[in-house]
Amino acid sequence: MNTRAVLLDIEGTTTPIDFVHKTLFPYARKGIGQYVANHFDALRPEIITLAEEHSHDRDYHLPFDPTEPGSVSGYLESLIDRDRKSTPLKSIQGKLWQVGYESGELVSRMFGDVMPAFGRWKDGGKTIAIYSSGSVLAQQLLFRHTEVGDLTPFISQFFDTNMGAKRESESYQKIAEEMRAEPSEILFVSDVVDELDAARSSGLQTLLSIRPGNAEIESDTSHRSITTFADI
Repeated sequence: MNTRAVLLDIEGTTTPIDFVHKTLFPYARKGIGQYVANHFDALRPEIITLAEEHSHDRDYHLPFDPTEPGSVSGYLESLIDRDRKSTPLKSIQGKLWQVGYESGELVSRMFGDVMPAFGRWKDGGKTIAIYSSGSVLAQQLLFRHTEVGDLTPFISQFFDTNMGAKRESESYQKIAEEMRAEPSEILFVSDVVDELDAARSSGLQTLLSIRPGNAEIESDTSHRSITTFADI
């Protein structure tokens, strides 16, 4: 198949899972209470959406007071602990991580084959895009502040859950439209089989990312797998 564009997941695909779960998430968990208190008025759009999310959350049994920073941060901490793919949470996390990246406290990690592959794909005329549950801001920060330098010049577009959930086929249809490409011309690489299933059902090409630290694939899958971007 002709591949005009490479659409990449982040966690377990370009970046070790440990960096996300042992560095980024704890950084946000530790600092989110103070950040919410210091930026409460500026976070009003996210808080409004959080209140709506809370109204449908059957796993959180405390009240939510959108006028009280402690109540807001308590709910956010619960969402972090449950690894919920919450769009307002991801937005606030991105803003909090921005503080850490710009201070030099956070430096993101990439697998060693990522930067060479980006250069090879770019030179070959392929579009590179990212699709992650993290906010677009968080994605841009992660690729801008890496241990091998700024990788954002290689990346044409960033997509987050504002496009839809990663396990829903409609999300990939929207992304293809945004990229102005036929779905069959886009290769999606992820470590999550359900995401690959959704992408393939929309006509995208798929590859399963097998990386050190990734969870074992417990079910049979028809997606071809790779262990390095050198194979793309």
